Amino acid sequence: MSAVPRSEKAGKAGKAAKPSGRFRRMLDRLSSSQEDLESQELREDAQATGCTRISECSDRQIVKVAGTLRTVTLRPRAGVPALEAELFDGTEPLDVVWLGRRSIVGIEPGRRIIASGRVAMSHGRRVLFNPTYELRPLGKE
Repeated sequence: MSAVPRSEKAGKAGKAAKPSGRFRRMLDRLSSSQEDLESQELREDAQATGCTRISECSDRQIVKVAGTLRTVTLRPRAGVPALEAELFDGTEPLDVVWLGRRSIVGIEPGRRIIASGRVAMSHGRRVLFNPTYELRPLGKE
């Protein structure tokens, strides 16, 4: 029998396990690819801003999503100019389309934005047409 109460033993065991947890997270981080790390950061950012994950969005649902613009292209739709961008939040991509626009200041690859609107499905991909959006600050916050 030990003279140390159970609650103190549990506390000591918890302290011993904590460094190995940090060590495990450090090893996981070192062995992960850059893309995996960026995806994890985007998922955490979307959750912190209170946005819906793109993978959880369903057809005709009104959503607010956050992520990074991967690509921005000018592609006419039915003879009307359309600025298209691919938004990625770490789970899945979402196409964001502004009809009648050739360019928008601040909408460029690598920029983080929060967009909201009604999700539509087009050719098996999620699309937001003419969303309201908020540009996130450049660099670290």
